[in-house]
Amino acid sequence: MSVRVRRVYDPPESDDGVRVLVDRLWPRGIKKEAARVDEWPKGLTPSTELRRWYHAGEGSYEEFARRYEAELAEPEAAELLDGLRGRVRKGPVTLLTSAKDPERSHAAVLVGLLESASR
Repeated sequence: MSVRVRRVYDPPESDDGVRVLVDRLWPRGIKKEAARVDEWPKGLTPSTELRRWYHAGEGSYEEFARRYEAELAEPEAAELLDGLRGRVRKGPVTLLTSAKDPERSHAAVLVGLLESASR
C-alpha cells in the first residue's frame, strides 16, 4: 500500500499516483491545472462545523480525530472511504491538503484509517 500526504501547493511528482484533494474548499491561490487533482471527494472531508471547531482552537487534535472518524463512519463518507481504499490497493495515492501542518490534520487521520485497513 502506498499512500502519502502532500501539500497541494507542492509541485506534482512523477510517483504521486492518483492525486486526491481532501479539503472541502478549493485551496487559495492555486489554479486547477497546476494542482493536477484527479479526484475531489468533498463528502470525505470534515464537516464545516468540525473544521471550524478545530481551527478555533477549542479542542485537541486527538478529540478532532475522534470526531472526524465518527463522521467518516456515516454512510456517505464510509462509502467514499471504501472507494479510496480501493484506489490505494491498486497503486500509489497522494492525499492533497492545504493544511499548514498536514501531520496534525484530517489528512493524517485518513492515512491512519487507510493504513489500519490494509493490515
